[in-house]
Amino acid sequence: MGDFFRGRRLRRTAALRELVRENVVCAADLIMPYFVVETDAPAFRKEIGAMPGQFQLSLQELEKQVEAAVAKGLRAVILFGIPKVKDYKGSEAYNKDGIVQQAVRLLKKRWPALVVVTDVCLCEYTDHGHCGLVRQGDTSGEVHNDPTLSLLTKAAVSHAEAGADIVAPSDMMDGRVQAIRAGLDANGFSHIPVMSYAVKYASSFYGPFREAAESTPQFGDRKTYQMDPANSREAMREAAADVDEDADFLIVKPAGPYLDIIRQVRDNFDLPVVAYQVSGEYSMIRAAGINGWINEEAVIMESLLGMKRAGCDLIITYFTEELLAKGLVR
Repeated sequence: MGDFFRGRRLRRTAALRELVRENVVCAADLIMPYFVVETDAPAFRKEIGAMPGQFQLSLQELEKQVEAAVAKGLRAVILFGIPKVKDYKGSEAYNKDGIVQQAVRLLKKRWPALVVVTDVCLCEYTDHGHCGLVRQGDTSGEVHNDPTLSLLTKAAVSHAEAGADIVAPSDMMDGRVQAIRAGLDANGFSHIPVMSYAVKYASSFYGPFREAAESTPQFGDRKTYQMDPANSREAMREAAADVDEDADFLIVKPAGPYLDIIRQVRDNFDLPVVAYQVSGEYSMIRAAGINGWINEEAVIMESLLGMKRAGCDLIITYFTEELLAKGLVR
């Protein structure tokens, strides 16, 4: 009876299973998103209804939240800003004293070693909720690509001036990595990497985020600039374009339903690959956990391991703080 495969030999004990484990999620792999709000209320802290356990935070509350997380081992954050005032061209996105710029200065002053990534987009800052310029009075949802590039570049440069370690354009405008790279280089920031949302789908999993960031489009949708979920070959073209434009990281968003895309990006490109476990993924797991339908901790870890197994190097996840606090990653 010795002529068949004895795979169970290496599963017999927890120590053996750990010894031969192929993929591990580490604290250094994780990036925690934060939503920072421009407000006159220093103690502003509002739970996001569709994302239990996640909050919109004032600068003061952001500092408290990050302080607790850093004490547990937080290494990296990505910031999203919610301004007091929005307009058709997203002016607060590139205001040198805007809310994200203030948050970057605060965090880098307190924790110089903390990696601070900034989301570069206009959707949180425009009164119409789109990721780029829309002509005033136009309700078709047509975003004008090339005029948007200069505004995205101004935003990225302002983030770098504030002290951001990495800028992450999420708008999906054609040519934005090239424009931002040129703008950074021209302003003395050739050392600042671009973490591109290279493969970003027009996904229904973004719903809770739009509540969190107050960025729901007021008309139309984002399907003319975000990718069709049916397409995978197109994803390789998008990633290749960003590599050619000198991106330093490639993000795939969402993560869980697009593990095949993460694997294809990993197999075709040598840059670090980032999986973004988006708000809808978070909310589904959290809701099932709250209702006692799943072992929430085990499902969180399994979902992240799937992303690592698919080939990503880093993961943006709203579970980061919790995983660190509970010692589930180290």
